[in-house]
Amino acid sequence: MRNLLCNNLLLLSISLLPGMLVAQTPLPSLGDRISGTVSITQEYEMGQQFLSQIRRSAPTIPDALLYSYLESVTYKLASRSQLQDHRMSFVIIDSEQLNAFAAPGGIIGVNTGLFLNAQTEAEFASVMAHEIAHVSQRHFARGVDQAQASRIPQLATLLASVVIMATSDPGHGTAAVAAAQGRALENQLRFSRSNEAEADRVGQDTMHNAGFDPDAMTALFERLITINRFGRSPPEFLLSHPVTESRIADSRGRAIRYPQREYSNNLEYQVQRARVVAHYAIDKAAHVTTSERLLQEATSAFTQDANRYALAVAYQENKQYALASETLSPLLSKDPNRISYVVTQAEIFTEQNEPGQAIEFLRRHLEINPDNHPLTMAHADALIAARSFEVAADLLDKHTQVRTNDHHLWYKLAEVQGQAGNISEVHQARAEYFILIGDYHSASDQLNYALRVESDNGSAPAIAARLQQKIKEVEELQRKLAANQ
Repeated sequence: MRNLLCNNLLLLSISLLPGMLVAQTPLPSLGDRISGTVSITQEYEMGQQFLSQIRRSAPTIPDALLYSYLESVTYKLASRSQLQDHRMSFVIIDSEQLNAFAAPGGIIGVNTGLFLNAQTEAEFASVMAHEIAHVSQRHFARGVDQAQASRIPQLATLLASVVIMATSDPGHGTAAVAAAQGRALENQLRFSRSNEAEADRVGQDTMHNAGFDPDAMTALFERLITINRFGRSPPEFLLSHPVTESRIADSRGRAIRYPQREYSNNLEYQVQRARVVAHYAIDKAAHVTTSERLLQEATSAFTQDANRYALAVAYQENKQYALASETLSPLLSKDPNRISYVVTQAEIFTEQNEPGQAIEFLRRHLEINPDNHPLTMAHADALIAARSFEVAADLLDKHTQVRTNDHHLWYKLAEVQGQAGNISEVHQARAEYFILIGDYHSASDQLNYALRVESDNGSAPAIAARLQQKIKEVEELQRKLAANQ
């Protein structure tokens, strides 16, 4: 599923680390025909730089339940894939446009629009498996030599085109790519089509190994080609992931060769999908009406549970909190420890100005799952609504030790530290946020502000020494970034 966007990332990898690629030629590891050109370590560093730019440039969604679900599914697939390096990072872009992408070093990104278009977990997993295959087969590193040889100008403009391709209007992304790649585009497309076929094949193997129906890739392809046929303009996903009849036939042919199994639907995917659908519903009241009808028409226990949850979040989005709790109650009775149900009920309590009920409701679940991300963030939101800012700040500060690289978490922590009146901690949390979005100049400024506050307050020398060391580390990151541009 990857063509224009993959090639953008191939070229981006060169623009990010030109000196590293030219000056260093590490010895290839046994069994790795690629690492003589770009090592896995270099790919990881490229990916982290790309991720910081995506965080900085694209609207990302902070929904902790969605992130936890994406991480769970992707790690399940990765554990049965050919990945050598299992360090992975995730980003969810807040956009109804259908899109997904992979970047060097285990960066996996999806638009929330993927949840809207993939109707089952297996279809969703087919996209994730495909993207993991691009990473495991190191298609980015394979393209480095070709991209270097083509001498394409203006490589620095490619990051902008990647961001546009991932988040914006289809025509804008295509124009940006064409401007950056020029006449080399046709050859790169030919190269990427072989990558696409390999990613389909390897991805379906991964799906089967991880317990997902590999034929779901075919089902999603067929739906996408129908969307392309009848839509006024193709989804962004189809511009960067062209689907053809031959590709559909290939995936179907592979699927029938796997041993036959019984596959079941996953309710948790339908829960996450319902959250996204409700989030984007423009007419909330109309969405409630539709959800009520779907629940009435449900004929199986599975569809009843899925549609009941969808109705609960539809009521929640429409601020009908009593009905939301009433609708959710049978699901909680049936499955009281499902974290998505628990978090949703806590959200409803908090949104209807009953944060004390949310805090009490979450207590037992936090004792069982003390570091669970969605539970912790729901607890923090309830504490903030209850104006328990110091307690919320302590909770989020401890949680950063579990999720060090979560830029949404650091952003929220900075806000709460401000509400708690902890000025030095505000600047320190802001610095961590700026580091994660690649704004090292602002990060350095924030750390210097914190150092000044600590000095004015006569803080212990150890605190000043720690901040000074952090400033040096950020300045070194800034020098490395400047050297590689």
